[in-house]
Amino acid sequence: MNSGTHGTMHTLSAPARPSAAVSPARLSRRSALLAAAGLAAWPAVRAAGPGPAEKITLAGWSKPISEITNVLVEPEKGFFKAQGLALTYMPGAGGGDAIRNILSGQADVAFTDPGSFFMALDKGEKLRAIYDIYPQNVFNVVSLKSANITRPADLKGKRIGVYSLSSGTRQNLLVMLHQAGLKESDVTIVVTGLLNFAPLLQGQVDATAATDTGLVVGKRRGIGEVDVMETRDVLNVSSDLFVVREQVYQEKKNLLRAFLRAYRDSAAWMIAHPDEAATLAARYAIDGTDREINLEVIRLRNAAALPAGQGAQGAAAVLGTFDLDALQKAADAYRTLGLIERPIRVADVVDTRLLPAA
Repeated sequence: MNSGTHGTMHTLSAPARPSAAVSPARLSRRSALLAAAGLAAWPAVRAAGPGPAEKITLAGWSKPISEITNVLVEPEKGFFKAQGLALTYMPGAGGGDAIRNILSGQADVAFTDPGSFFMALDKGEKLRAIYDIYPQNVFNVVSLKSANITRPADLKGKRIGVYSLSSGTRQNLLVMLHQAGLKESDVTIVVTGLLNFAPLLQGQVDATAATDTGLVVGKRRGIGEVDVMETRDVLNVSSDLFVVREQVYQEKKNLLRAFLRAYRDSAAWMIAHPDEAATLAARYAIDGTDREINLEVIRLRNAAALPAGQGAQGAAAVLGTFDLDALQKAADAYRTLGLIERPIRVADVVDTRLLPAA
């Protein structure tokens, strides 16, 4: 679905709950907890000043699911409110959806994958990436053992599921196909939505492009023995970035700085308190009914939020930072593989000056 026409805007508030205002005492307690976990190495969270909160809309690639629990708990935790922001989450069906929703002006920030970012830049859109959400590549292609699909070349002639045609699952699948000398026309791509393992079990597809969290859910729900091809073995690039239009970057720098402070506060909280996050996901995420699955998903996303080799200790100092060399290699690979036509100089379209540590 394109969330601009079929989705529902999620203003992250809880009318039936007590006020989510963050008291100085509560902020101190939170700071102490984060410090104890080695997560206090960025500017202190400030209480919102007087006056109305500034509205900001985040265009997501997904519906409100458990892996973004740190954003969904805003009514209870008030990470964005503490920065003087009123956050609205706009769901989508893939990173391309998120890009379209900032280009149309319906949202301020896109939660999107590098492939969708590169493809928009290739079309001449003026965009900047301002935060690396998940430096680890979490995409994969999964098939049942009985299909005997063990290498990318085995995908030729097969039916392969993707979340949507504008999703990172499709972009990363294309990378895997091209590395094996295959074109998109050599396979049949089937849009399955997020519940992509049911079509695999039912024989509607031979393989499905997914993520590590999707695979966890599939295994929990009994998909059985599978073969998994990791995209990072072909191209290890970040899974998701925050991207904004150049005009928004130039006109709303303070708003974006506050947004990134709030997001990093929320990510650091989820890293420090995965058990609490798993419990709250049952209340705020549409797929959060099983707490144990929530916890597995949250732990995977916490790991993906950290650069390779970086443990949770001292995590806040590195959350959001870019590996420009890796991103440049990815942009070059997309061009070499024919996924984009124009060269992209990553240093010109990535800006780190709004990061909380800057």
